[in-house]
Amino acid sequence: MRLNEDPAAFEAFYRRHVDAVLRFVARRVSDPHLAADLTADIFLAVLDSAHTYVPGRGSEIAWLYGVARNVVSAQHRKAAREARATGRVAGRQLMDDDDLVRMEERIDAERRMRSALEAMAGLPEGEREVLELVAIDQLTVAEAAKVLGIRQVTARVRLHRARKALENVAEMDPQRSEDIHLSPPSGARQESPPAAVYVEGQA
Repeated sequence: MRLNEDPAAFEAFYRRHVDAVLRFVARRVSDPHLAADLTADIFLAVLDSAHTYVPGRGSEIAWLYGVARNVVSAQHRKAAREARATGRVAGRQLMDDDDLVRMEERIDAERRMRSALEAMAGLPEGEREVLELVAIDQLTVAEAAKVLGIRQVTARVRLHRARKALENVAEMDPQRSEDIHLSPPSGARQESPPAAVYVEGQA
């Protein structure tokens, strides 16, 4: 992949995946300005990391979500360090009113996904990460394993444990069950059967 050397290739890559990246970010943040910044940061990181993608060794979207996950995680760590700081808007690219409305609509559309992520917060980190990528971001188990740098069998075990844990949460807290048992988000990839947070009989 020579995205950092070929502007046309990068433009095509951007157009192919920008909606998926916007959904990925909108599930994880509620500030439309921050969501726009993170989306831009992710594609800048793509240019810096283009040499790490080897065609044929995993899907393009799994590699991209790995980059996106690193960018979003870095932002969360930065926000935690700067929670009491002022001037958080400094240096951000301002959006016009139409852009802001569209971003707010996208964030609102992903509200249930953010609620589901909150329901997952009590899971062990490894199990939560696999479940997020499979049930929320609609990756296959193989792709999720690639993003996290673990074996597929490890990803399947973690996914099974996470689903069983959330099944127990839903039984104990009926008010949360609606968000825990998710239908696929709008625009989800359909190359494999849509993954619900809990699927009867699936490990």
